[in-house]
Amino acid sequence: MSNIERTGDEGISLLYTLSKEELVKIIVDDAKNWLAHDGLWFQAIEKRYGIEVAVDADIEAWRYFTVIEAKRIMDRLGMKPGGGIPALVECLKHRFYARLNLQESSEITDTRVVFKMLDCRVQSARKRKGLADHPCKSVGIVEYGEFAKAIDPRISTRCIACPPDPHPEEYWCAWEFTLQD
Repeated sequence: MSNIERTGDEGISLLYTLSKEELVKIIVDDAKNWLAHDGLWFQAIEKRYGIEVAVDADIEAWRYFTVIEAKRIMDRLGMKPGGGIPALVECLKHRFYARLNLQESSEITDTRVVFKMLDCRVQSARKRKGLADHPCKSVGIVEYGEFAKAIDPRISTRCIACPPDPHPEEYWCAWEFTLQD
């Protein structure tokens, strides 16, 4: 008898036996693990090559990841590209960040929405540690812009506020999405 244990289909089958509460706990924990890996990856690059190289690498990683995430969310929700602002608002609710951060969509019309990150797990942790805001604007421009374009190529993205720029206490960053004709 072998004491080798393999996972794969068995690991997925196990999920079907869990309660809704257990599944939610796993989803939130997986999101935390993903964010921890993202942060540790960034810090390793920063330590070895400096902040500029780390930010440049982060921008390139987000350029591709955010599109993959958008497409997987649309697929899961049965959406096709081109759904406009309503599709974007719905997809923003399904991002990994939505499991960890407090976010808000407001001023919603058929052609425009303002999205705010009210509480950002990364920025709040830095604040508790007495560190300066993480300068994520250049990454955010690519991340949110490419995410929105993957949902609908007609959507343009504008940064309202994002570190290192000043921002009000009520939110860490804010983005305006507009549907262009």
